[in-house]
Amino acid sequence: MKFKLLATSLAVTLALTGCISNNSKQNVVTTESAAVSNKVFSQEYVIEELDNGLRVMIVKTDYPDVVSLQIPVSVGSRDEVEAGKTGFAHFFEHMMFKGSEKYPQDVYSDILKNSGVDNRAYTTNDYTNYYLSFSKEHLNKVLEIEADIFQNLSYTEEQFRTEALTVKGEYLKNNANPVRKLLSAVRKEAFDTHTYKHTTMGFFEDIEAMPDQMAYGQTFFERFYKPEYVSMIIVGDVDPQETMNAVKQHWGNWKKGDFKAEVPVEPKQTEAKYVHEQFEGMPGHWLLVSYKGAPWLPEKKDRAALDLISELYFGENSALYQELVVDKQIASQMFPYNPETKDPGLLHVFVKVEKEQDLARVRDAVNRTYAEARTELVDEDKLAALKSNRKYSFINGLDSSQAIASTLARYMHFKRDPEVINQLYSSADSVTSTDIRAVANKYFVDTNRTTVTMSDLDKVSGFEEEKPLSVLVNQAKQPVEQHFKVLDKTNSSPLVDVNLLFYTGAAADPAGKKGVAALTAAMIANGGSQTKSYKEIQAALYPIAGSFGYQIDKEMISLHGRVHKDNAQQWYDLISAQLLEPGFREDDFKRLKKELIDGIKSGLKSSNDEELGKEVLYHKLYQGHPYESYNFGDLSDLEALTLADVKAFYQREFTQAKLNVGVTGALSNTVKAQMLRDLAKLPKGEEARLMVPDAPVLSGRHATIVEKSAKSTAVSFGFPIDTIRSSKDWTALWLVRSYFGEHRSSNSFLYKRIRQTRGMNYGDYSYIEYFPRGMFQTKPDANLGRSEQIFQIWLRPLRSNNDAHFATRVAKFELDKLIANGMSDKDFNATRNFLSNFVPQLVASQSRQLGYALDGEYYNTGNFVEYVRKQLATLTVDDVNRVIKETLQTENMHYVFITGDGKDMQQRLASEQVSPMKYNSDKPDTLINEDKHIESYQLSIPAANIDVQDVKRLFE
Repeated sequence: MKFKLLATSLAVTLALTGCISNNSKQNVVTTESAAVSNKVFSQEYVIEELDNGLRVMIVKTDYPDVVSLQIPVSVGSRDEVEAGKTGFAHFFEHMMFKGSEKYPQDVYSDILKNSGVDNRAYTTNDYTNYYLSFSKEHLNKVLEIEADIFQNLSYTEEQFRTEALTVKGEYLKNNANPVRKLLSAVRKEAFDTHTYKHTTMGFFEDIEAMPDQMAYGQTFFERFYKPEYVSMIIVGDVDPQETMNAVKQHWGNWKKGDFKAEVPVEPKQTEAKYVHEQFEGMPGHWLLVSYKGAPWLPEKKDRAALDLISELYFGENSALYQELVVDKQIASQMFPYNPETKDPGLLHVFVKVEKEQDLARVRDAVNRTYAEARTELVDEDKLAALKSNRKYSFINGLDSSQAIASTLARYMHFKRDPEVINQLYSSADSVTSTDIRAVANKYFVDTNRTTVTMSDLDKVSGFEEEKPLSVLVNQAKQPVEQHFKVLDKTNSSPLVDVNLLFYTGAAADPAGKKGVAALTAAMIANGGSQTKSYKEIQAALYPIAGSFGYQIDKEMISLHGRVHKDNAQQWYDLISAQLLEPGFREDDFKRLKKELIDGIKSGLKSSNDEELGKEVLYHKLYQGHPYESYNFGDLSDLEALTLADVKAFYQREFTQAKLNVGVTGALSNTVKAQMLRDLAKLPKGEEARLMVPDAPVLSGRHATIVEKSAKSTAVSFGFPIDTIRSSKDWTALWLVRSYFGEHRSSNSFLYKRIRQTRGMNYGDYSYIEYFPRGMFQTKPDANLGRSEQIFQIWLRPLRSNNDAHFATRVAKFELDKLIANGMSDKDFNATRNFLSNFVPQLVASQSRQLGYALDGEYYNTGNFVEYVRKQLATLTVDDVNRVIKETLQTENMHYVFITGDGKDMQQRLASEQVSPMKYNSDKPDTLINEDKHIESYQLSIPAANIDVQDVKRLFE
């Protein structure tokens, strides 16, 4: 018995040159006379039907000396229509080697052996093929011997009975093969009346009865081994006419028969079927999903389309194979098998898994894939590529006389006409993606399906609970409900940026679990998926220079990445698994939790005094508020977090309702559509954004002094404001901020007064929005949207507590002046001109444009540059000075000092100690006089409101 996997059977789609004339017994067919212009089999061939019905095809090749003789007989297990008589087609494949009276088995075997003849045979559902390869000088003798055996087969009862035992042994051998055992089980279950119910081996009980069926054996031989059932294919280094004459000499007197088997028609299946086959001692578990297919009608598209579907959706290059075998490694084997049959046979998908619970999982994946074939159009380029591959794979396979002959033998039995190959290829060539979908809907329906599982177990737990394919198809046909927002900024840029912005963050951390939002985001972006470790993901991203990272704030988590458009599919396959199928691996959890803890201990608290001061300020201003905790958590909470906490946060917060998708660059429509479909798999969710209460009311002046090992003193101070980016006065306040302390700008007022004039530190800035990492960058990041903001002044580290005290007094002194006097027309116009020209720099890169565009959606402000410029254009100095009066103040303020001597700083503030300023060069009298005033300028912080904390106590 022989069966082929699809990789082999795909070769059938190519055409061979040739046509048969109905007006003459013999026809020589050449490439030039061929009707089909795209034939790929270029040799001439001769085909003739003898008077007795024997069909002979001869192909002369340029392969020297060797000849291949193939004799397909159009009888297989399909023709075994009598009850109790299955397996005889295969049995006679064996018996035909017993010889004849003229050439008994030992005699003809000796002749063939001495002539170097390779003599073999196989049986299928629809035909039995005998094939021999030999040197051309033996052609006449081989034809003579085979003709005598076919016409005068002779064997004894002892030979018959002995061979029946051999066949039984072969059955038992084959039955130890799980694939053959599955095929036997599925055919027996799928068919009720058609003879495809049994395999070519036959039913075991019939095989056991064979030794006593010698009389029927003779009847079987006399019915089917007649010239009208036989084709003869001779390919090689031969003279066609001489060869044809030799065939007629030895085979021409063979008498024609008149028997025709009446094969029962299979009734239409009415329901899906399932059977479990126990195979004791078998390792692993097998799944076989089979559908009834099309009859052999090569001139129609159905058969060709079904072959294409099998390879597109279940072959080694299919998405499902990559998912189950390569990526997730749920399955160790997966392959389709579509045997070519005269009547509607079965189309198979085999999958082997190691775990029992994965049987249902892979079955559902197979069903989901069939639903996809029924509802979605396959990419035309992918379809064309497969057709091309099949074509050239066929050409590559025709590399010998035997290869050519064996290919012809597979198709001659259907109509004893090689043109069926051309018809099949022509049909395949015309199949479109629409045809693929139509054919899938015709054949892949629940009432055509039979499923078999096989394992050492007596049953598979929970396998009976299967969602019907019809339900999956109906679900797939429904418009994908996307409960998330999409900002599509795709363009011609070869760089693709994707930003998956979730309206959640550290403000959603539950009590006692501060840091779980940050750890969850890290587990997604910097952890493995269910199928790949983080190391494997990084290794895969490296050659394509793909990136994927995260940013967390109080109300936003941004998962963002970049890749070149050529590698977008590969990149997306990796990162989508991280988000949608996170591995939540224990090793990643331990590693990333340690990184977060170390980032607080060794980073923020130990070596980043400036960032520490700003974060302590927020912490103090938002006591009892969702903003109170540091974005990356509290140390004790982080230590106590479990993997279950991370999984719970992921399920609760990473929902469609909170998701905002941003895309820019030349991302293909295919990948984009896949991404949007996939993201719709996230939980729907109800809450679109976090509900954040107003900031706590700040009453009076307060100071927090953080004592740690430090050579300098960093200062931050500020107070909550009601103004956010969507507020009507935001642009005016943003202009004031820029004038007073534009970040990292030497033109800002505070910078000039503290650094440039007095040389006290590196820089002095003011803010109305959260601006982390300011010591490392000159422009603020996007996706830090907040419902609550503060006005903040940041004085970069001063040389001493005295200088810090003095610089803080300078800042308050200048702020009080600004509140009292407002901005001048000159300063207003200069700052407005600066911002109008500077604002495009904030969105100068593609990723920043996308990020700011997403922020525009959050604040409902639209394009950032247009929004700011429009607001600036209508602003007046009176508007700005009104906003200064209404928003800025110094009565309710919280100061933070990071210093090496906390007690000294506390004493200075509580006593309003004078902080004289000293220079190492002469300064103008106006400055010296101003300094004398400022050195005792009142900060007015009550002693009771001054708190000294050891750095070790922070964020614990």
